[in-house]
Amino acid sequence: MAPVPSFPVKVGHIDDVQELKKTKPSSIPERFVRDMIERPKLATVTTLSSYNLNNIPVVDLSKILKGNKNSQDFQYEILKLSSSCEEWGFFQVINHGVDLDLLEKMEKIAMEFFMLPLEEKQKYPMAPGTVQGYGQAFVFSEDQKLDWCNMFALGVEPHFIRNPKLWPTKPADFSETVEIYSREIRKLCKNLLKYIAVSLGLNEDIFEEMFGVAVQALRMNYYPACPRPDLVLGLSPHSDGSALTVLQQGKGSSVGLQILKDNVWVPIQPIPNALVINIGDTIEVLTNGRYKSVEHRAVTHQEKDRLSIVTFYAPSYEIELGPLQELVDENNPCKYKRYNHGEYSMHYVTNKLQGKKTLDFAKIYNN
Repeated sequence: MAPVPSFPVKVGHIDDVQELKKTKPSSIPERFVRDMIERPKLATVTTLSSYNLNNIPVVDLSKILKGNKNSQDFQYEILKLSSSCEEWGFFQVINHGVDLDLLEKMEKIAMEFFMLPLEEKQKYPMAPGTVQGYGQAFVFSEDQKLDWCNMFALGVEPHFIRNPKLWPTKPADFSETVEIYSREIRKLCKNLLKYIAVSLGLNEDIFEEMFGVAVQALRMNYYPACPRPDLVLGLSPHSDGSALTVLQQGKGSSVGLQILKDNVWVPIQPIPNALVINIGDTIEVLTNGRYKSVEHRAVTHQEKDRLSIVTFYAPSYEIELGPLQELVDENNPCKYKRYNHGEYSMHYVTNKLQGKKTLDFAKIYNN
């Protein structure tokens, strides 16, 4: 089964933000209004001088997949992949091999789902404390601040983590599209992990052999326009518990994704037909901190809605994880303890999103 809390969760009343938007509120409900320290400083974020947006790394996967391992193109892209993972924890991948028509179709059915009447979407409720279904995840108390976002999430692989009652019958081609899309994203994740291993000087199959039957989940996020984007967050700051996360940003959506780079929130400007990849906590642990998961968040826009489709790819729940011996030596002592990935997943999904706090339990502090 997918992780569920072993304790009762009371979340209080949660307004549906799409329904709120329809009422054109003159003020934001208090549960969405962030404390001063958390509010996005939109003016400074959008006019950053410290970072050229083109500095967000872009990896051309076709040059790796088709290239000879001794070719200049192959070596250059592997070097770029390595520096992306080490310095940013995020990169955009182009020529990724996922059919562009499929990306368009996935975006279309996601949008169609969110445009359904509320009573139809509520047939697939996200139970408090869980991360599958329609609603808001990572809410564990009645006074917790809420994100300006509607989510719909599904466990995809292996099949035992699925909850068939949460797979919608509308749109009619929803399930078929998700199956095909998830299969193609799974192939992409396997390829990326293979070449991430190569970039570390490891056997290219080390992650696939270690992960067993990898866990894969899909989450669609819909961020309606917000009359006061300076007061709310679309998604709270966090790192991902996965090994890899693959993000598809809706065409024409507002620029909402921001990553924390040198204590500055840097916006990720989408490249047409690219997918955004980020390193999760699992890879940080396995690489003994060489490749780090990075805190990120989503902000809203006053006039434009935003859609994103996110795939999380992680090891089997049964796997024991810890830093790879090849990446531990006297200059790089072991920074993380060994742990069971299922226990970590439970720890992750039963805590609110709060930066990189969920990884604290794995850290060794007395190096």
